[in-house]
Amino acid sequence: MASDEEIGKRSAAGQDSRWSRASVGRFSLYLRRLEDVLAEGNTRVSSHTLGDSLGLTDTQIRKDLASLGSLGQPGIGYDVAELIAAIRSTLGIDRTWNAILVGVGNLARALLRYQGFVERGFRIVGLFDADPEKIGTTVEGLRIHSPDRMKEVIETTGAELGILTVPAHSVQNVADGMIQAGIRGLLNFAPGIVRVPEGVRVVGVDLTVQLEQLAFLVHLGDDTRISTR
Repeated sequence: MASDEEIGKRSAAGQDSRWSRASVGRFSLYLRRLEDVLAEGNTRVSSHTLGDSLGLTDTQIRKDLASLGSLGQPGIGYDVAELIAAIRSTLGIDRTWNAILVGVGNLARALLRYQGFVERGFRIVGLFDADPEKIGTTVEGLRIHSPDRMKEVIETTGAELGILTVPAHSVQNVADGMIQAGIRGLLNFAPGIVRVPEGVRVVGVDLTVQLEQLAFLVHLGDDTRISTR
């Protein structure tokens, strides 16, 4: 079983390639920059140009992109469209992903208004909340359902991902229900750890932790003890 710091993917040749979470995060950065490069009318890009725009070294860029296959040519660089396709395939976003959202509060409403999800191939197809006053109402064109209809909606929409915007005290029970209903991956905005069975993935987004880390960096300033690894 892969560690929390590794993500496994079986290649077409049957080999098991592994990337760290940090490298997968860089793939997302590469993808966004490459899409800008293509929109600017450029069809090829060098590791130096890509690294310079993202604050990364040529060596890091070449190491990451080499794991995708033999895509670049010395002295010529990378075909931008080919590289975009390879990264999207590696990240699993060369198709549409349907998701449900549980806990329709202020954060959820802000997420529903964010057009970036649709642009990146993520569609929220179902809303759920335990509040009787919310059930049956509509937000951003989606009807809010009772949690007891979750399995039915998931089977109808083919949703595989779930977004949790519920209070911390109820997040584990809600996550358990989502998994039992067929959800394979959870994006959790509630603080704390959600425990899931083998085969289910969780990504936590704790905004308070991010602010604490930002405050720490500002507090230390240029202190050389800060590591960028």
